[in-house]
Amino acid sequence: MPTCVHRPSTSPLPHDLVEKWAEVPASVAADAFGGRTLVDPAIRPLRPFGDGKRLVGSAVTALCQGADYGAVHHAVTIAQAGNVVVVECNGRDNPAIIGELLGTAARVKGVAGVVVNGAVRDVARLRQWPDFAVFARHINPRGPSSMEGGVVNEVISFAGARVAPHDIILGDDDGLVVIPRDEAEARLAAALERVEAEHGWERELLTGRTTLEVFNVPGAI
Repeated sequence: MPTCVHRPSTSPLPHDLVEKWAEVPASVAADAFGGRTLVDPAIRPLRPFGDGKRLVGSAVTALCQGADYGAVHHAVTIAQAGNVVVVECNGRDNPAIIGELLGTAARVKGVAGVVVNGAVRDVARLRQWPDFAVFARHINPRGPSSMEGGVVNEVISFAGARVAPHDIILGDDDGLVVIPRDEAEARLAAALERVEAEHGWERELLTGRTTLEVFNVPGAI
């Protein structure tokens, strides 16, 4: 069956709203949504981001079947600058679905990164790109065997989290969190307030105050 590419019924979020979420660590976002939008933490970045750096972008989804990666080709083709290609492979460790060539094609378009519930390869090369983030569950040198199936831009379950087209994907060294499109604007202010609160708590702790004092922990017996 040929790859099926859907046209999302929703429009992308404003660029400035997506970029504001880049100020929020994955840990704060995970707590803000009570863990319900947390991606399986076994999916890790290929290289460390470093302090204050993270992946953020609007999702383009690709659902792959077996050893076929046609959906990835089509997802990369329709992806725009700043998007994140979200590839669901049901956690398979064989074959690799993305490598240097597809990564290059996405990177030259300005795609922010790819996140894969499955395997990638050519990681020595992928790790060299500071402007293109890759998260994956596995690394495997074997490539796919066909490219004529799968589904693009459908709502998917990605490693335990629901992802729809135009949801925000937020990732850093702690892992990945999905920011649902319909909740992104309403929840941003509280998330940014929590970021500021954590900075304040850190300053208090640096003065020598205890966590019992800073967080008003109930007394022990």
